[in-house]
Amino acid sequence: MRVLLFCLALAATTAVAQIKIENAWGRATPPGAKIAAGYMTIRNDASAPDRLIAATSPAAEKVETHVTMKEGDVFRMRQVTGYDVPAHGSFELKPGGAHLMLVNVKAPLQEGAKVPLTLRFERAGEVKTELQVGRLTETPKRSH
Repeated sequence: MRVLLFCLALAATTAVAQIKIENAWGRATPPGAKIAAGYMTIRNDASAPDRLIAATSPAAEKVETHVTMKEGDVFRMRQVTGYDVPAHGSFELKPGGAHLMLVNVKAPLQEGAKVPLTLRFERAGEVKTELQVGRLTETPKRSH
């Protein structure tokens, strides 16, 4: 029994270690804003695909997974059920595309703050990260 529990714990630890979050960021929000967006690159080093299925943050009432879609000449945000992250690959959340929507933020996001996030994946389970809050006019960050 102990060996089985050890193996299960080791497998869970390995799965989490195979999901890496890079360049997690968001923009500061103006006073009175009720929503904010989060961006990042999710890297999956595992040999199997994974899926981000949910996220939470103490800074917001809820966190939703969204995509921006063009319908005619209008861009609209639409909630989706999650994001697929390919095996040995990555998925980028970026302005104008997939993003996390923090709904009913409890206080304005201030430049320089760090917003805690817990991401839930189908295989890897929970992965904790932080959004680094930049200027309201922040541009996408790139890793080199």
